[in-house]
Amino acid sequence: MCEDYKSISLPLIGDDAPRFRAKTTMGEIRFPEDYEGKWVILFSHPADFTPVCTTEFMTFASMQKDFRKLNTELIGLSIDSLYAHIAWLRTIKEKIEYKGMKNVEVMFPVIEDLKMDVAKKFGMVQPSASDTQAVRAVFIIDDKAKVRSVLYYPSSTGRNMDEIKRMVMAMQKADREGIATPANWQPGEDVIIPPPGSCGTAKERVESKEEGKYCLDWFMCFKKEGKKKFDKGE
Repeated sequence: MCEDYKSISLPLIGDDAPRFRAKTTMGEIRFPEDYEGKWVILFSHPADFTPVCTTEFMTFASMQKDFRKLNTELIGLSIDSLYAHIAWLRTIKEKIEYKGMKNVEVMFPVIEDLKMDVAKKFGMVQPSASDTQAVRAVFIIDDKAKVRSVLYYPSSTGRNMDEIKRMVMAMQKADREGIATPANWQPGEDVIIPPPGSCGTAKERVESKEEGKYCLDWFMCFKKEGKKKFDKGE
């Protein structure tokens, strides 16, 4: 078992996402070349024709337009054949109705990874869970092909796609505006201004009457977002 663990590696936050070429349900893809300038959610699932994964794929597929509004593309992966993927996705479209979703067509690529080439590059195969299936992993990769978030879920627990979308929105906003987002932040809510770098700046910030900004203490200042209306896909 120790030897198995030595072979596991995964990209960490801030690392370049591993490059790969793979066959998918939407044809061959090359990463990151085919996704230049886009954010990517790369997620693995244990197996086709499994109930938890089916609910996840239907949910992701129903949200694909929302993610595209965020300049974000979806890529799925499992250690199954292309034929199994196609049969499963056809079953989803033709037979499965779940939470009001039906006739759902999965239009994002699903990687065939029989040799586990991509899964191993991303640490998606973990011996204590299974040495024949990918774990339920999510990598959020930014438009510069850098890993920005790494999430792992147990096989029994379906992912929260709204939270994954919220994370993308929060990170993109932080990149644009140089801010941070507080616990449970939702679009339209106040955001955090980075802590000051000196005592003088801290004092000025606390005493400042600048409109739209307020401090709870010298290290904890916020910028008001006002009562803007936000589309859930923006």
